[in-house]
Amino acid sequence: MNVKVIIGLGNPGKKYEDTRHNAGFMAIDKISDKWGIPVTQNKFRALVGEGRVEGEKVLLVKPQTYMNLSGESVAEILKFYKLIPDDLVVIFDDLDLPTGQLRLREKGSAGGHNGIKSMIQHLGTQEFKRIKVGISRPEPGRSVSDYVLQSFPAAERTLIQEAVEHAADAAAMWTREPFIKVMNQFNSLQK
Repeated sequence: MNVKVIIGLGNPGKKYEDTRHNAGFMAIDKISDKWGIPVTQNKFRALVGEGRVEGEKVLLVKPQTYMNLSGESVAEILKFYKLIPDDLVVIFDDLDLPTGQLRLREKGSAGGHNGIKSMIQHLGTQEFKRIKVGISRPEPGRSVSDYVLQSFPAAERTLIQEAVEHAADAAAMWTREPFIKVMNQFNSLQK
């Protein structure tokens, strides 16, 4: 069965809702609204929405395991649907990109991101598609863990909303186009 899995990384619960670390969840919410696919089924230790987009079966996924264990949930989904890492794209926050900037990659290391570290560990590969949403780094001396769990300040809200919108558009394009084409289009937006 051909299924496209779009995963947004974040932390569950009201307390984390609009925090920097939840950029992936924000993108899934945007896609859910655009496609009219509610992400409300509780399975695979995730909130899941199933639907069809241009004839393709699509799963929208928000793991509920907390960021550091995201790979456990993703591995369960791939096993259940008999999929491979090539059938998924993951959207997540990136400290090394300016707030609001996107970078798409076909593979790579975790780069210090615990959600991606968990996915690499549980999928047994670094080769899966990524849509990174820039959240910038905190100023020197400030705790990274506190920073990623804070809400975006008013000055950055428009930037993050646009980035999440672009991430959603990139994921949508991937359901019908090769990822390399999606990368070329969305990475060039950032120049």
